[in-house]
Amino acid sequence: MTKPAVTEQAINCLLVDDEAQLRDALRRVLEAAGYDVLVAASGVEALQILEEIQVPLVISDIRMPEMDGLTLLRRIREQWPEVAVVMVTGVTEVDVAVACLKLGALDYILKPFQIEEVGARAEQALDKRRLLLDNRLYQEHLADLVDQQARRIEELFLEGVQTLVEALEAKDAYTRGHSSRVAVYSSAIAKNLGMREKDIRLIELGSELHDVGKIGVREAVLQKPGKLEPHEYQHLMEHTVIGARILDPLLKNAPEVISIVRSHHERLDGAGLPDGLSGDTVPIHTRIVIVADSFDAMTSVRPYRPAMDAPEAIAELQRCSGTQFDPEVVIAFLHAFPDELTLPISTPRKVGGTVPEGVATGEWPTYSA
Repeated sequence: MTKPAVTEQAINCLLVDDEAQLRDALRRVLEAAGYDVLVAASGVEALQILEEIQVPLVISDIRMPEMDGLTLLRRIREQWPEVAVVMVTGVTEVDVAVACLKLGALDYILKPFQIEEVGARAEQALDKRRLLLDNRLYQEHLADLVDQQARRIEELFLEGVQTLVEALEAKDAYTRGHSSRVAVYSSAIAKNLGMREKDIRLIELGSELHDVGKIGVREAVLQKPGKLEPHEYQHLMEHTVIGARILDPLLKNAPEVISIVRSHHERLDGAGLPDGLSGDTVPIHTRIVIVADSFDAMTSVRPYRPAMDAPEAIAELQRCSGTQFDPEVVIAFLHAFPDELTLPISTPRKVGGTVPEGVATGEWPTYSA
């Protein structure tokens, strides 16, 4: 006689039939095949047993009062989809048996049945169940692997972009280390404003990448020693749009970073570029970087002017507070760096940081508040 394909311990099998004589006959057959058999006289009783005991296999009659086998099958598929269900039906009800298969039953037994057939059908149903469970685990594992690989590819690309920013700045003595200093200023401002760790990480990443679009700006314009002509200035400002376009495919789940890259030359009064945003239409992440970027630009030597000292740059931030800069952000900057003697900061030894976990997929870890 066929034995269930488990050797460590017998498999629980729930037998559901309102006819005591047929139920006892099936129970004896299944016990002889090596199953631990639980019995229920109705669909309602079967559901109660399933609530309490883990059962991998259910064999149920179709024609039962109170709750028929089709209804029981639907309930099992809804609540315990991993349970293998075999339906018992008469020869004249093959169409009903086929309907059961469509609803998720793994097999059916026709009455009157052969003893050998019962065990064989039960084992086949369990084999199908194992295959389904193995396939589900494989698919889940494969999906995890694909997600991990996609995330790592995106993160590697972003880290490559960070390296590109470093390389761009390294070619220019006037802007070397600019993005990493902006990241330090921006992070300090965000912390002073009490922002979440996730937002701080996004602001740091946006700061590090905010000038990546300068790869599309002519070097003659970037390093011109005198004042830029209007068309040259317009060309320079295109770096915000170019940068956002470069990063958009990789950072769809981090719009805050895209906003920083595209909008770090906007102004609170709407007179900035490229979109003329104003007030709260400029996200807070971006308003923070605008202040940090402007301060570092003012305190850095440029081809067309010498660097301001810290008090001069701070005075400029305060003078333009409410027009170019968000007043709260300016105050947060002053609180974050209360000692003017510590400004401007030195370039951090490590330019660029690790890409924040979840930035590529949008599946953020639990950050502290």
